[in-house]
Amino acid sequence: MASADGIVGPKQMGGNEPQLSMAPCAAATSSTRPRSATKSLPRFDPGVMETYLDDMRDMRARVNELFRQHPELLPNVEEGLSKEEHRDLVRRALKVILQAGYSPLEMLARDPRKYFYLGECLSMVDLSLMVKSGVQYSLWGGSVLNLGSEAHRRRYFDDIAQFRLPGCFAMTELKHGSNVAALQTEAVLDVLSDEWVVHTPEEGAIKWWIGNAAEDGRAATVFARLKVPDPNGGSKLVDHGVHAFVVPLRDPNGNLLRGVEIRDCGYKVGLNGVDNGAIRFTHVRIPRVNLLDRFASVDKSGRYSSPLTSQARRFAATLGELTGGRVGLTAGSVGVLKGAVTIAVRYAALRQQFGPPDCPEVAILDYQSTQLRLMPLLATCYGLHFARGLLVDKYVDMKRTREPKLVEEVHALSAGLKAYTTGYTQSALSTCREACGGHGYAAVNRLGALRSDHDIFQTFEGDNTVLLQQVSAMLLKEYRQQFSGAPLTASYHYLRSALLGALPNNPLVTHDTEPRHLRDPAFLAKALEYRTARMLFTLSLRLRKHGPKLGSFHAWNKCLDHVLSLARAYVESVIYKTFLRAVAGCVDPECRRSLKAMSDLFALRLIEGDMMFRNDEYIAPAKAKAISRLVVALCSELRGQALNLVDAFAIPDHILRAPIGLGGNGGAGPQPDIYREYLAAAGFEV
Repeated sequence: MASADGIVGPKQMGGNEPQLSMAPCAAATSSTRPRSATKSLPRFDPGVMETYLDDMRDMRARVNELFRQHPELLPNVEEGLSKEEHRDLVRRALKVILQAGYSPLEMLARDPRKYFYLGECLSMVDLSLMVKSGVQYSLWGGSVLNLGSEAHRRRYFDDIAQFRLPGCFAMTELKHGSNVAALQTEAVLDVLSDEWVVHTPEEGAIKWWIGNAAEDGRAATVFARLKVPDPNGGSKLVDHGVHAFVVPLRDPNGNLLRGVEIRDCGYKVGLNGVDNGAIRFTHVRIPRVNLLDRFASVDKSGRYSSPLTSQARRFAATLGELTGGRVGLTAGSVGVLKGAVTIAVRYAALRQQFGPPDCPEVAILDYQSTQLRLMPLLATCYGLHFARGLLVDKYVDMKRTREPKLVEEVHALSAGLKAYTTGYTQSALSTCREACGGHGYAAVNRLGALRSDHDIFQTFEGDNTVLLQQVSAMLLKEYRQQFSGAPLTASYHYLRSALLGALPNNPLVTHDTEPRHLRDPAFLAKALEYRTARMLFTLSLRLRKHGPKLGSFHAWNKCLDHVLSLARAYVESVIYKTFLRAVAGCVDPECRRSLKAMSDLFALRLIEGDMMFRNDEYIAPAKAKAISRLVVALCSELRGQALNLVDAFAIPDHILRAPIGLGGNGGAGPQPDIYREYLAAAGFEV
């Protein structure tokens, strides 16, 4: 049978089973060094890699030190906190951050890079704290800043910044989440009183899962259908679609205001430190000036005006200003991934299991199966770190320039990277838990709590399935614009142009099995580009085929799996190209070698796992086998530097808080006694 670590040892397999192929016992001088007879990457200084990865590490060190000084603010998963206790802990932690001189809203307004960086720092402290901060500053504060006027900013900024005015982002309803355009809550202008009347017309329109609502929220940005009297004197109201309004919820003493009903959403799978609530409005009156009017305004007579000519453009502009939430979730998810991979790699490097006959046990990270589990996660974690940096930089440029093309690019990139990163991290959390065997199941080692808390990242700020469709829709739009009115042969040329020297049936490419070629960035980048171009081309053909007969909606639905695969392929290509730039920019040769190996592994693993390359005869069978062998070899090489690579994330033990993931020194000397700490966590005297 398998052990608690999921490893089947030679003595358990039966006498006739093959033994593990390991180097002689004499070569195994350290449990943290690989025992297989493969070449290793040159050692590097984790501090040098950390410096290259993180140009704001001083800020992270200060934040980490803040929680070293306040250990009482770090949630202990074994204490079984009630949701009320956890919420109080998060509230106190947020106030300590403010008292320490950090102003998330100031960062968001003036230096978004610092804002997103702070979110990543908080992700391994407590995801509830990160999300609570995001609700207050990115969603509530950000909506006021980005959708309102200068008057709104002057009125609300300081109170939101100092948490004197806790607020909510009331978009999602019981029956509508991602389909924001179909929200039912309404805001009807009463011309005589110069007020909006905000109302929940039916139970399905109750605002649901609203962060900060159950306990703290005193006001909310409420997304509602803006309705005004018909200027032509008709009896029906004119519906101008969904707009944002500031609606007070509670008085300074915490009492609900007239017409506002709030219920606690109760316990959730995770993030119970966030006070999610449900809100029903019954003819709540607010001043006309509480409309956040950057993209549309209504005067005292009820006349509606907007600089944007269509309801669709106004709606798109409104949602476009909210992309910061997706950027923040991407950063936080990367932070969680770093923590989980750190725990799993450190544990796997120290946990002893079986070994050659009459020899000491070996670390489970020396098993090929564990390397194939964890090394691709580590490589992808680095790739997503660099991609997150690209997204943040583009977001900052977009806010500075307001250039329309960049706005569109950031919208698509934030949608794609948020969906891909959060989906990948959630899967990786399960892989890390399994790689740590039974000890990964212990609550004290945090992998279970991280998995539960992070799960919802795949849903809020846009369900991942919906966001990936937005990416493919953008690609199809650009594709059709490029070939509008052109014959089909022109789009065939587009596909061919994406291949250049890597065309299918080119024997020099299709059959080349040399590692020099397989690790050539030109080959890897072109292969991933080919995959994206091929999928885009065939999706366009399928939609063109099914559209006339089924209609656009049903044609899209018939091709939906293709749509999602295209989006993922595009995002993976972007990640790899960003990874390559990071490799080229690293001046330290030892660090660069490890980065290059991880970028190769990232791309080769994708190519290995996609049957399209073989079906298209892009890769011959012998080449496919060579790629699989090379993936195994790269995982083995990276195993030798795995501890240094996770040490470069520089997550201190008091933030990681997982006994099996205690920090070491890259295998260069004595390692921490994880079992001693683990026993102490369980209550044994040691």
